[in-house]
Amino acid sequence: MPYFIYKISSQEGMSLVKNLELITEFESFKEAKQYAREKRRELPEDSNDLIKVMFADNQLHAEEQLLEHREKPILMEHEK
Repeated sequence: MPYFIYKISSQEGMSLVKNLELITEFESFKEAKQYAREKRRELPEDSNDLIKVMFADNQLHAEEQLLEHREKPILMEHEK
């Protein structure tokens, strides 16, 4: 299964609406991780954009996972 690299952007105040832009895909995690780190360094300091690596069967499944709304995890006292 491939690793998809996405740029995720959303307008200020609209965190539930995400714009996904597929940048590229890789077959190995090591290459995908390195590429994502490089792209994150290229983002401006004040940017709200995110660069994410998704492991999925296909592009549609990767986008579904990225658009899925998740609750923020509750931090335990020892994790703070």
